[in-house]
Amino acid sequence: MSNSIFKRFKKKETPIIEEKLPILEDRIFWVSTLQKIAFPVLNNLARDSLRKNMPVESISAEGHSSAYFDAFVRIFNGIASWLELGADNSEEGKIREKYIYLTLKAISNAINPKSNDYIFVVEPKQSLVDVALFAEGLLRAKNQIWLNLPIKVQARIIRDLKSTRIIAPYENHWLLYTSMIEAALLEFTGECDKERLVYGVRKFRDELYIGDAMYSDGEDFELGYYNSLFIHPMLNDILGVMRKYGLEDGEFLDVQLMRSSRLASQLERVISPEGTYPLLGKFLSYRCGVFHLMSQASLLKILPKNIHPAQVRSALTKVLKTQFESYNNFNSNGWLIIGLEGSQTDISDETTNTGTLYSCCSIFLPLGLDRNDMFWKAPSAEWSSLKAWNGHPIQRDQSINF
Repeated sequence: MSNSIFKRFKKKETPIIEEKLPILEDRIFWVSTLQKIAFPVLNNLARDSLRKNMPVESISAEGHSSAYFDAFVRIFNGIASWLELGADNSEEGKIREKYIYLTLKAISNAINPKSNDYIFVVEPKQSLVDVALFAEGLLRAKNQIWLNLPIKVQARIIRDLKSTRIIAPYENHWLLYTSMIEAALLEFTGECDKERLVYGVRKFRDELYIGDAMYSDGEDFELGYYNSLFIHPMLNDILGVMRKYGLEDGEFLDVQLMRSSRLASQLERVISPEGTYPLLGKFLSYRCGVFHLMSQASLLKILPKNIHPAQVRSALTKVLKTQFESYNNFNSNGWLIIGLEGSQTDISDETTNTGTLYSCCSIFLPLGLDRNDMFWKAPSAEWSSLKAWNGHPIQRDQSINF
């Protein structure tokens, strides 16, 4: 993508007060990186040319079939809270206005059977994942995206969300995908299939909880980032809707937010001074998306009291710079390539494709906080590993006392 769209963000001739520089530059870098990653997908889908121009890399035929929808919903899910801030007269607000327009146009093309980029096709079973991520994005950007879609487009989306009810989820984390879709239907229509909404929530509340902040996916527990990528963020958003509508099971939200806070503290500690993190689990090609839950905890303001938002911002900024300041993770046309650092196809599995790589966009959730929020306003701060390896005082890791 051309950098011209962001030239307006460059420092003016007029001097800027020194203590504001780190704050301004961090957020500028985040928005610039968001554009670098998201623009090729959103611009092509808005122009009805995503199938034509997006390359698809995958080790299996299964990965090819859903790649285009995978890419869009993962970007939308990650940038929705930023879009929800709406347009304003600031430089960033003008860029956000453009991306709101691109997203609205992209959705209209994606759900239109007459479009070249008709990619919103509900087919068992993998589409359940994508539809759930799309529904979560709509919840996160209700005012700027959902309410600005034409009535006919809204009606089509509602119909397609309901059509996923023919899909029987696996008895594991997939239960949350059905719950998420029903939560969106409840929010947008006032009605839902209550059994599908609450079953997955109760399963994780009563049976699949392991301890501290960890959930099982219903199979053998494996150390990795699945709790951060999908389980905790979805539970938080689902339960938020259930609490809003006075459903009894929504009371579980209080405990769930405590667990999320605990996991956020653990994730903050795994970021090294260099902005790297442990190579655990099978989703390393999602890159910085593995910090989805910590980004959401920042957005929801549920970080532990002993972790200042500025140290999370500083840590995540270092991760973003490590992975995306250069073009090592893009091909020559600006599309993401499979790998953690450069092209590393062996790191993927049969469900990985070019589209799923855009799960990295979930790191951008804190952009949904106003630029005057302490997350952005406070000066840069050392995160836990940087404190520790610099020999500075650091508190011990602490479990939750329920």
